[in-house]
Amino acid sequence: MEFMTTKEAVQKWNISERRIRQLLQDGRIEGAIKVGNSWNIPINANKPTDKRSIKLNNTEFKFDLPENYFVKVDELNKTLNSKRPISKETLRSLKESINLEWTYNSNGIEGNTLTLRETQVVLEGITIGGKSLKEHLEVINHEKAILFLDDLVTDKKPITEWNIKNIHQLVLKEIDDDNAGKYRSENVKIKGATHIPPDYLLVPELMEKLIINYDTWQKYHPIIKSALLHGELVKIHPFVDGNGRTSRLVMNLSLMNSGYLPVIIKKEKRLEYYNALDKAHTTGDYTDFVKLVNELEIEMINKYLELL
Repeated sequence: MEFMTTKEAVQKWNISERRIRQLLQDGRIEGAIKVGNSWNIPINANKPTDKRSIKLNNTEFKFDLPENYFVKVDELNKTLNSKRPISKETLRSLKESINLEWTYNSNGIEGNTLTLRETQVVLEGITIGGKSLKEHLEVINHEKAILFLDDLVTDKKPITEWNIKNIHQLVLKEIDDDNAGKYRSENVKIKGATHIPPDYLLVPELMEKLIINYDTWQKYHPIIKSALLHGELVKIHPFVDGNGRTSRLVMNLSLMNSGYLPVIIKKEKRLEYYNALDKAHTTGDYTDFVKLVNELEIEMINKYLELL
């Protein structure tokens, strides 16, 4: 593959070097590789669309929720915050337990057959006989992705295409390195769903619009905002594989950035979860999905409070 420098891209695309460096940082130039402090840009890379010229998505979302629907979860979260700081030992124990359940259930939703105990053993570095390498890697990769989220939250990093791609890259590391962290270049169908994801050629523009829209959803409660991010991300289905795990991780990143706890969608609730998403994708009605996320947030906060 032939590459060009940022200065050559400036001449080819007629945009400023500062703008190109920002686009590179945001992960919006496909195939670009950083070598030291310099960037190598594929000679055939497409000029990224200017965000300022993109028309925002006019999708009308529906929420059939009482006006005071989030009072309970907000009060519980306020109670939890009043008990901070949590001791390092208690916090470590809680996070280990949550990360294990999160990894087990998120992978289980996608068909991973490892039990909760087997998932724990894999995270301890032990191989399970009779289980595939892929299932082992799914466990290891998911925990690494959670730790990456923790770093993003600690560093107060915003949700960007670049970070979403980095999360996906961790999810598929050594499972499918050719597609890890890269938008799909083919059309796909979601098994069992009514919704059909958009043409792959539209993915880069739709992902850019999604981030723009996410930044305008401040009018919504953080739980709604996070649920919408998950739903609209998986609706685009930007990757060949790993969309579900990536979307759940990104939703929890949004919740944590807003001062809430990550939620765990149990694999036993897979049908309820899928039906709520399909309803949202085909009708714009996110009521069921928001209710599911809210219930899980209450469950998670109560889990913390029981140990404090």
